[in-house]
Amino acid sequence: MARLVKLPGPLDPHVHLRDLDWEHKSTFLSETAAALAGGYWAVFDMPNTPPPAIDRPALDRKLESIARQAVCDWGVYFGASQDDNSGEYAAAFDPVCGLKIYNNATTGTLLIDDQTLRARHYAAWPGGKVIAVHAEGETVADILALVRQYRQPTHFCHISTAEEIRLLAAAKAEGLPVSVGVTPHHLFLTEDDVRTLGPLGRMKPELKTHADQQALWDAIAAGVVDVVESDHAPHTLAEKQSDAPPSGVPGLETTLPLMLTAVHERRLSLERVIDLVALNPQRIFGVAPGPETYTLVDLDARYTIARGDLRTACGWSPFEGMPVVGRVREVWIRGVQAFDGEAVRVAPGFGCNLYGRES
Repeated sequence: MARLVKLPGPLDPHVHLRDLDWEHKSTFLSETAAALAGGYWAVFDMPNTPPPAIDRPALDRKLESIARQAVCDWGVYFGASQDDNSGEYAAAFDPVCGLKIYNNATTGTLLIDDQTLRARHYAAWPGGKVIAVHAEGETVADILALVRQYRQPTHFCHISTAEEIRLLAAAKAEGLPVSVGVTPHHLFLTEDDVRTLGPLGRMKPELKTHADQQALWDAIAAGVVDVVESDHAPHTLAEKQSDAPPSGVPGLETTLPLMLTAVHERRLSLERVIDLVALNPQRIFGVAPGPETYTLVDLDARYTIARGDLRTACGWSPFEGMPVVGRVREVWIRGVQAFDGEAVRVAPGFGCNLYGRES
């Protein structure tokens, strides 16, 4: 008999839905459908799909397109640019979920590796919404210095090493306004898996050592990690199998099953998973789904992750062939059944922007 449990509005605050100039990879429709299949009420999209969301015209194009297509609720980030677009922040602030600053690796003009320029962005961003950062290695300490100076709430995305965890645990003990996200691929895969995965295991940050992986699990147990986020980043199989494969892997449909499998294996409690995928991201980003928004999961359902079952347009997963325990059965949003375990039940455009009100 199925053991159904209700999860209160799972939210993934770190996805790359593509579309726009990368429509060949995936669309807002295909990937928000994947989000529903993965059990998510809402997803927050990063700004680095071209044209990047670094000015109001590009942001407006994105808002119009995702509003027309999305089948789950959503938010989008504005992006900080190395050309210093901080003058755009006031006009862009209302309809976005936060600001994203890439400090180590990305495409186009979004990489900001100058500390003085980073400080300018921190000083200019209006209070009240999170700054999300890509920061690796020693750069974590650089960003913490800015958090200490400007007291801007900062979410550290896809943390992947023991040393980064050490720095962030100390920052939390100091009382700095920081939150920590980790990904399923860093929790369930290591650098050893690259030998078998090949380019399908290529991502940023790269897969790390077993010791780093254990440090992430220990940090979950200690309460240092706040969020498990997919960093869903689809690329076509042809792109991944090319001579210059891009970094990024899909993850929206596999995050919850993997975390529920960890519950089955007694690596953490169901209550902790609910914190990591729902309650903490809601709190950090200041959104509340309401009682009529929830996901039903079957804790006893067993299956093997297979590419043929995926709704993401890229059609592959680094977790293909992995047995899991835990399946999404229903997703309800604002009292409407959006996903019934097999099919999306709502029309494109059903999803709402959780921030601002666009006219």
